[in-house]
Amino acid sequence: MRLLIWLLRGVLFAILLGLALKNSGPVELHFFFDAHWQAPLVLVILVALICGALLGMLAFLPRLLRQRRSLDRLERQRSRQDARPQAAGG
Repeated sequence: MRLLIWLLRGVLFAILLGLALKNSGPVELHFFFDAHWQAPLVLVILVALICGALLGMLAFLPRLLRQRRSLDRLERQRSRQDARPQAAGG
């Protein structure tokens, strides 16, 4: 199974490397106030991918923190409930 996963990773890497090599031409991005940035297309795509991943993680962060607080609260309740029968039975 591990061999299959590494084989899939290798194939994916080869495909992405080929995509990067085929799309290495320069592109120019125009921003507000006549600002512009010229970079290879693959770099622009990579920056967009990283920004999208960061925004996705940032959007997920409040839910993750809420779930962790809820989990901590439930674990404290469980530990209190587990401690009561032992103290009463001992």
